[in-house]
Amino acid sequence: MKLKRTVRSVRNYRLYHRYLGLTLALLLIISAVTGILLGWKKNIDWLQPPSEKGVSIEISKFQPIEKLTQAALIAVDSLGLNLSHVDRIEYRPNKGMAKVRFTEGYLEVQVDAVNLEVLSIAKRNSDWIERLHDGSIVSDTFKLISMNFLGIGLFILIFSGLWLYFGPKRIRGLKSKG
Repeated sequence: MKLKRTVRSVRNYRLYHRYLGLTLALLLIISAVTGILLGWKKNIDWLQPPSEKGVSIEISKFQPIEKLTQAALIAVDSLGLNLSHVDRIEYRPNKGMAKVRFTEGYLEVQVDAVNLEVLSIAKRNSDWIERLHDGSIVSDTFKLISMNFLGIGLFILIFSGLWLYFGPKRIRGLKSKG
């Protein structure tokens, strides 16, 4: 009786494991590929522009946020880009500059924090890759559902995989006793 239950359990788990694995495969492939790319984002300029250096790293000489933002907006306007919504400003005190990032277009403008010179205007491909990685490129609801599905699914795959490994060993042990 115990042998039959164990055999049935292993067969059922094999089925669960197979179909869950097939269902998760696309999400896992996307997550793996984008995760590898994100791991390299600081090393590949196409993924994330390198951080330029400003003229001074003395924080007391840094211009206020309003002026940094204005310099970045003028720079994107001069390129004919209609970007107006700043997502965030990242100060890099050790480089003497700030990165002004816009919500649209994944664009980044690096501005010298002292003299307000535009050091770089570039697309941050790592941002849309990150959004693809976590599912937020579709929507925040999709991100929440897909990441939970992926996490719980991986946990089930690990558990069922362990049972598929140890279950046949247990069956052999029960057969040798019986």
